[in-house]
Amino acid sequence: MARAFKKFLPMFDRVLVERFAPELKTKSGLMIPEKAQGKVLEATVVAVGEGARKDGKVIPVSVTVGDKVLLPEYGGTKVQLEDQEYFLFRDTDILGKFES
Repeated sequence: MARAFKKFLPMFDRVLVERFAPELKTKSGLMIPEKAQGKVLEATVVAVGEGARKDGKVIPVSVTVGDKVLLPEYGGTKVQLEDQEYFLFRDTDILGKFES
């Protein structure tokens, strides 16, 4: 997995994330059918760009690798790296960051 990110680094203020796997069971142990599973809006940051450029200055990205973030329901660009599915979002599109 780490080798793919040496070849691929997001540009400017873009953030590469890996979405969490959808819940397959309820807390009581019932299986959730695929059609009833909601879209997963939580993800882990895998790689970040250096930041946006404005008036010749670099504005750093607000998240770092390993942060858990909340994503918008729609948007992002799907990226396939080494048989894994990732998504690219702009730093400004990310809704929030979970404290660890």
